[in-house]
This record gives sequence, C-alpha cells and structure tokens, in this order.
Amino acid sequence: MIRSQELDCGARLVTETMADVRSAAVGVWVGTGSRDEDDELAGASHFLEHLLFKGTPTWKAAEIAEAVDEVGGDMNAYTTKEYTAFYIRLLSQDLPLGLDVLGAIMTDPALAPSDVDAERQVILDEILMHADEPADLAAEQCSEAMFRSHPLGREVLGVRSSVAALGADEIRRFFDHHYRTANMVVAAAGDVDHDWLGQEVERRFASRAGGRPPTRTPPDAPPDPKVVTRRPTEQAHVVVGMRTAGRHDEQRWALAVLNHALGGGMSSRLFQEIRERRGLAYSVWSERCHYHEVGALTVSLGTAPEHVTEVLDLVRAELDRLGERGVSERELAVAKGHMRAETLLSLEDSGARMSRIGSSQLLHGRVIAVDELLDKVESVTVEDVGQVAAKLGSEVRTLSVVGPFDGEDLPEQL
Repeated sequence: MIRSQELDCGARLVTETMADVRSAAVGVWVGTGSRDEDDELAGASHFLEHLLFKGTPTWKAAEIAEAVDEVGGDMNAYTTKEYTAFYIRLLSQDLPLGLDVLGAIMTDPALAPSDVDAERQVILDEILMHADEPADLAAEQCSEAMFRSHPLGREVLGVRSSVAALGADEIRRFFDHHYRTANMVVAAAGDVDHDWLGQEVERRFASRAGGRPPTRTPPDAPPDPKVVTRRPTEQAHVVVGMRTAGRHDEQRWALAVLNHALGGGMSSRLFQEIRERRGLAYSVWSERCHYHEVGALTVSLGTAPEHVTEVLDLVRAELDRLGERGVSERELAVAKGHMRAETLLSLEDSGARMSRIGSSQLLHGRVIAVDELLDKVESVTVEDVGQVAAKLGSEVRTLSVVGPFDGEDLPEQL
C-alpha cells in the first residue's frame, strides 16, 4: 500500500509497505539539480552529494560508515539535472539508524573547508575521467549543443573553473537555500510503518522547515546542428540528438514506444540494421530523457572511423522512415510487451520501489500507480506513435562526434 502526506515541517512523505520483506529503504529527494545552479555555482549540487556523507559536527564520516556497515546497510547518493537523492537500504529493524544518518546529514552537515578541498580534487579528477572517455564526451557535448546556452546542456559534474573556485561558504549558502523541507520528499519502502515514519521524520527535519522549489525557465536558444571533437581514437563515437516532449506531456508514452522500436532493444530497427545485418557497430542504441518542460531522444553508437558516413546515412534514413511511416502493429506490440515486463521486473526490491515513489512524488506531485502507468502504455496506438514520429522528424538533429575527424569531414546537417 502506498501512502503520502505533507508533514507539518513541510516535507512530503511517501511510503510503500511491502509484505514478506525484512528490509527497508529510505531516501531523501531534494528538488534541486544542476540546472538550478548559476554558472559560477555549476557543480554545487554534485559537490553536496560528495560532502553530506562526510559527517556532521557531532558525527564523523568514519563513524557513519562504520555504523551503517555494522548492520549490513548500503548508503549512497546521486545527482541529476533536476534533483539530488540520498538513500540508505538496511534491515527494517535498523531503520531508526538509517533515519538518524539521513536526518543528521540533511539538516546539519559539517561542510568543513578541509572536506571541501579534499573532495574538490576528487571531483576535478572525475571531470577529467569523463573527458578522457570518448563515449561520455560525445554524449555530453551533444547535450550541450541541444540545449545551447542553458543549464540543461551543462554536465552535472559542473565545469573545472567553477568547481575549482567553489568554497565552503558558497556551498553552505547553496545548501541553506535549497536544502529546505518544502523542497524535499522523504520516501521509504519495504517493512515500514507510515505513521511511525511521519513522526520520526518530523522530529528530525523540523529544523529545516521552509524554502521552496526552484524557479525554472525553459531553453530558448535553438540547438546547434553539429559539434565535433578531434581525437586520435581507434573508434569514432557518435551521438545524434533531438529535442522532444517534456515530463508532463501525454505524448511521452508514445515516444517511449517509438524509442523502443528505434533503438531500445535487440529487436529494434537500428540494432538489427547496423549491428546484426551489417556488422558496422558493436553497440548501437537509442534512449530518451524527460525534464520539466522539454526532453531529448538520442541515438548513440561506436564504429570504425571509415564507417561513420555509412552509419550516419543509415541513422538518417531510419529517422526519416519513422517520421514518414511511424511504426508497425508488430513493433507496437513488441514495445508494449517489453515495457510492461521492464516496469514490473524493476519493482522486485524495496530500493527500487523507494526510488520509484520518491522520484514520482517529487517530479509529478503524486505517485503514479503502476497499473495507471501500464494502462498509459497499453493505450498507445500506431496513430499516436505516428504523430510523435512526424513531430520528431521536424526537429533539428544535433550530430556529436568524437574521433579522428575535422568538422568538414562530416555532414553539416543530418
């Protein structure tokens, strides 16, 4: 059973009780991510992801790690462009410890200058690691070109100049502004009692009452059609991206079907044509992401440099074909079957369920029931996908390439 409520402190609590489990997962979703940072603060959300587990004025980082290890728990955090999540999974009998840890780090983190300096170097190394990985670089520069001059196009890690300049005072001010209960969702799943949790969360988070979700503006600059980084790589890394519908657009369900038919599985058009029939790439896939008011569909692959032109022609032809003809009834059925199974299989443990209800409550203002989600997918028609495909066909296609090329070696427009 799923229950949700707004607590007196302003935080939203959502829980899902699972029968016959002895574990519990609890997490805090903060509705601020990298898109909510000014340029000089780029990377602040990710910086806090690293710093909060560094301890509090009364609880050292090593003591937190030891306490969680002793009960066999698992704690972690991650940052996205629109939110940051911190969570712990452990036996339900140890849930009070998990709440102690989350309550302490989310309301009174140390944010010591020495920890900021230590983690700064870790993050700078992380940025360099991503820059050294051609596939990551191709994806990052595609996003930057699609959402030109907008924080959505910026890498979650931030940029070297801003991370190098961020100090403990700036990070503390960012934390104090954004990490308030009106911008938080606390989610728990497993062997949990909603009413007890409400009392415990209220007691631990009342000191952070107030705040509000960040105000956001959509991208207004048109996408760049091409960005190329010359690298002496053995393989060329290619990403083709297009803007799509946002998180709240009903067309996202049809877009999910289109994505699976295009490159979302082993039976997809791109995988079958480029990998299976022609052997031009080891991996080729498409994926979609949705933000508050806009989204993106990308096609990614790695291929030998001498095959790039041929592969791009195949990708262009498949996108054009989709825009003109949509998908077949068989492709629709395969996509629906895959998405149904994928959804249900993803809910096999308390951690996955906590993540689902927490993100849904934060991003949609409510938990979308699994049956409702499955009904939305099942109701998609061939005509629905055709409309989305036609609209996608009119979008600017951004080509991002990392490999042994100069810009003039590749088409100006895909």
